[in-house]
This record gives sequence, structure tokens and C-alpha cells, in this order.
Amino acid sequence: MAATTALAPRRRERVAALQVPAFKLYGEVGVPGAEMLHIEEIASRSRLYRWEIAAHVHPGLYQVVWLDVGSVEVALDDLRESAGAPAAIVVPPGVVHAFRFARDTQGWVLTLSARQLVEGDTTGAGESFAALFAAPALLRLHEPGRIAALLRELAAESVAAGAGSVPTVGWLARAVVWHLGRSRSHERSTQAAPPRQAALFARFVQLVERHHLEHWPVTRYAQRLGLSADRLNRLVRDSAGRSALAFVHERVLREACRRLIYIAAPVSTLAFELGFDDPAYFCRFFKRHTGLSPRDYRLRQAAAQGLR
Repeated sequence: MAATTALAPRRRERVAALQVPAFKLYGEVGVPGAEMLHIEEIASRSRLYRWEIAAHVHPGLYQVVWLDVGSVEVALDDLRESAGAPAAIVVPPGVVHAFRFARDTQGWVLTLSARQLVEGDTTGAGESFAALFAAPALLRLHEPGRIAALLRELAAESVAAGAGSVPTVGWLARAVVWHLGRSRSHERSTQAAPPRQAALFARFVQLVERHHLEHWPVTRYAQRLGLSADRLNRLVRDSAGRSALAFVHERVLREACRRLIYIAAPVSTLAFELGFDDPAYFCRFFKRHTGLSPRDYRLRQAAAQGLR
């Protein structure tokens, strides 16, 4: 992919105006992507918006929406699904998501940053974190009791802790992620990765999230992690089943898909916004990976029914 060039100030302003709304927490003005660990009841925020949360993103933050009672229609990028409790909705950073909850739905929304889970981890949370947030998903769980109990306990401890910085809060958040990550990867029979490998992969995922639109080469990611390019490729293949470059391309492609769906702008404008110097090259890149041109993909998605 061609390296991006600096956009002119006027173009930057125009592109910024086309972005999907980004929040730290939905509806709150603040700096998205800050380090945080926050939990709240679904009703506490959704009731204010008549149980409908419009499309938005949380840059740099990971979210789990836990449905204890009730049902929801959910949009996760181009995925549209409905689910009744018990269920967990997994939202990685940058994924455009929207919810339409049934009135009086009960449950929890857990929002957190990766650093609190993977740094200094000796409990396997890093591995579970990578498994859980590998892609957006709606998880229907057969044995939800333990996770629901952990979330209730986490909410109570967060209130007691005030700022939420006591060790118990972090431990409980890790436990929630560990259980959900194990549930998501339960069907896989792969051997658990060593803690250091899981932590390195989680750091790679964080770097890709921050820099995929800058089109870094694999060697730069490797340098930031203190690895050779060959070792990084082995790490990503062992953890995600594909090369590091394929992983980065996949992230750029997901971003392209969500912007084609949610942002009413010419394909050429989106191409520049996605870091491509040449819109024609972007169109070839997109068609090579999806089988559709950006225009055809957008038309197909516009014709599909879903949350708007």
C-alpha cells in the first residue's frame, strides 16, 4: 500500500466532519481512547436515549455489553443480529456499533483499555483478551451465571472504589475477560499460548489499532515490539492464523467497510482518509479482498435491512 501523504488543512477539516461520532462513553464529550475501566447498567444510559443507541465508535477502548434480561437489535459494522438474554456483545476498538434495546432491558456495559489487562499479566488474561476481542461478535452463552455474578461484583466494587483503581476492580475485570475469552475460544482445540507470547500479540494488536491508517510496514511494527520481522510473523501466525501483513490489511479492510456503510462521502475521499494516495489503488485493494468494488459494496449494504 502506498504511504499516506499529509492532507491539506481544508481536506483534513472536511474529512474530520465525515467521521462517525467517537465517544469515550456514549454521548459524553471527552478524549476518546483514554486509559479507563468503567462499568454501568445498560438502563442508566440507554433509558436517556429511549433505549436506542445510535452508531458510534470508541477509539482505543474495548467494550462488552452483557444482556441479563431483555433483548437487543445490534449493528456491529456490517453485521446485523438480534438476541435475547443471556448474551454478550463484544466490541473491539473502532468498530461502529449501534443498539436498539427492548424497554427495561437489564445488564451491564463494561468499557476498558488493554493496558490494564495485559501489562504484568500472569493469569492468562492477555491470551483471553486477544481471543475475546479478535473480532466483533454476539456471543450466546449456555452457562452465564458465573459471568453475570462477576459483573455484579465488579459493579459493586467500582462504586466502593470511587475512581475504580483498587486491585480488586482490575482483578474482577480480568476474570470477566478470561471467562468470556475462554467461552469464545472453547470450540478451538489449540494449546494455550505462553503468557509472554499472548502479551506480545496483544501489544501488536494495540499497535495495529493505533497505526493501521498510517500503513506502517511490518518491519516497523516488529521494531516497536523489539522483534525481527520473521519472529513477528511467526507470532501472529501462531496467535491469529495469518501473517502480520494479512492481519494489518484485514484491519484496514474492516475500516474501509465500516466507512463505506456509515459515511456518505465519495469513494475517493474515503480512500485518502484511509491513507491511500491513489483512489484507484484503494479500489483494487478493496476488490481483491472482497470481490466487490467499493461502490458495489456500498450499494449492497444500503439495500440490506438493519439498524439505521
